[in-house]
Amino acid sequence: MGKIFRFEKDVDTDQIIASQYLLFPTIDEMKTHTFESLNDTFAAEVKPGDFVVADENFGCGSSREQAASVLKALGVKAVIAKSFARIFYRNSINIGMPVIVSKELHDVVADGDEMELDLKQGIITANGKTYSCTKLPAQMQKILDQGGLIASLNKED
Repeated sequence: MGKIFRFEKDVDTDQIIASQYLLFPTIDEMKTHTFESLNDTFAAEVKPGDFVVADENFGCGSSREQAASVLKALGVKAVIAKSFARIFYRNSINIGMPVIVSKELHDVVADGDEMELDLKQGIITANGKTYSCTKLPAQMQKILDQGGLIASLNKED
C-alpha cells in the first residue's frame, strides 16, 4: 500500500525538477526539490512505495532524464497517468521507473488516498475498487526488475 500524490495534466519536466537544480552534482541533492513549484512539501512527505498519479501528458517538456531519476531516488514506486510524453516514458523505463497508463484512476482518487499496484496483472486497487492499467510485456517487466535498460543489458548473456 502506498500513498497517492495527485497531479493534473501537462506536468512538464521543469515542474518535476526545475532547471536551476540540474546544476547540483548528484540526483540525491536534486531530489529534495522535486515538484517544488507544484507541491513544496512533496519531497519531504513522499515515502518509498508511494505513487504519483496524474492526468494526461505527464513529463512533457525537455528530455531531461533527471525528471524520472529524482522520482526514483525518492522511492516513488510508479507513476500512473492517463498518458505520458514519449521521452519521459522512455527515460523512465531506461532507469527502471515504472510508468503505467490508467485512463480511470486520476478521476476517482484524491491526493493522500492509498493504493496498491500489481504490475504483472495490470491491476490497481484504490478506495476498495479495482482498475485496469498497463500490463507490461514480459521483456519490459524484465528491464524494470533488473533496474533499467543499462542494468538489464549488462546482465544479458
